[in-house]
Amino acid sequence: MPARFLTLADVAENLAISMAQARAMVRSGELPAIQVGGRNQWRVEVSALEDYIDRKYAENAARVAAESREQSSL
Repeated sequence: MPARFLTLADVAENLAISMAQARAMVRSGELPAIQVGGRNQWRVEVSALEDYIDRKYAENAARVAAESREQSSL
C-alpha cells in the first residue's frame, strides 16, 4: 500500500527545493500539511502535493497566456 503522507524531506526532494523552502511553504499555508507529534514534525498528503503541483501548472499557464496576450496587443 502506498504511503498516504510525505515528510518535508520527501516534499523537498520531489520539488527539488530545500527543506527550508518546503517548511516555509507549509508554514505560510501555500502547501497544506498537518503537524504530528511534537518537535515540528510535518506531514503532507500525497494528494495535497499533487493538487499544489496542478495549481502551480495552472497559474503558470494563465501567466504565460496573459503575457502572450499583452505582447500581441503591442
